[in-house]
Amino acid sequence: MRRVDPTHTQADHRVRCEWGPTGASALAPYADVAVVVDVLSFTTSVTVAVDRGITVFPFRWGDERAAEFAAEQDANMALQRQDARYRPGAVSLSPVSLQHARGIERLVLPSPNGSTICTILDEARTTVVAASLRNASAVGQWLAPQVADGARALLVPAGERWPDSSLRPCAEDFWGAGAVLAELPLELLSPEARLARAAYEDFEDRPLEHLFSCAGGLELEAKGFGDDVALAGRLRSSAVVPVLTRGAFVGAR
Repeated sequence: MRRVDPTHTQADHRVRCEWGPTGASALAPYADVAVVVDVLSFTTSVTVAVDRGITVFPFRWGDERAAEFAAEQDANMALQRQDARYRPGAVSLSPVSLQHARGIERLVLPSPNGSTICTILDEARTTVVAASLRNASAVGQWLAPQVADGARALLVPAGERWPDSSLRPCAEDFWGAGAVLAELPLELLSPEARLARAAYEDFEDRPLEHLFSCAGGLELEAKGFGDDVALAGRLRSSAVVPVLTRGAFVGAR
């Protein structure tokens, strides 16, 4: 793992916030618990699936071994969102598809951002939690006593990608991270984490309005997935806390 300039680790603060796979990799050694936020749509899909009792295996995007891995785990393989749309009963990164899924108990769910970041953090032996706007309050309340006891927490808004594959920070993931941070003591937050929390405070009163008007929401609605945006924006609609356990997300016990 590449060495990080100590000034970039937010080391003076128990609760930190950093973007994307590079940020996750850089700060993982300094975190006991890492909360990944990919609102549109990986962590929202995980929230919906785990709420329904489905075990979710994250997998790196573009890895050709995904189908083989799904077979080894006796799990269904999630399709591309646009492909699942025309196959009744198929599931994908669309959280709506998971809300209506039947007969699925185990699912391999690759994604270019959230799933890949979860894999990076898991390999770094950090406890990994999936948070969305739906379950952010529950995750924050689950995390708060651990932080109070001295645990170091890292919030990772996943972000999206520009055509050249560079990171595109996105509003919805910053809001989601802030929703978790709103449950934690302000004095323990790094400046980066405080900024996410402040962004959420501006968002909280009109979540669907904001979510449908940000770039990610506009993109999904234009592609015909507005129902996914609406489902993702339902604050405090889930009490589940998905924790990555032996390579799969299950509800915290």
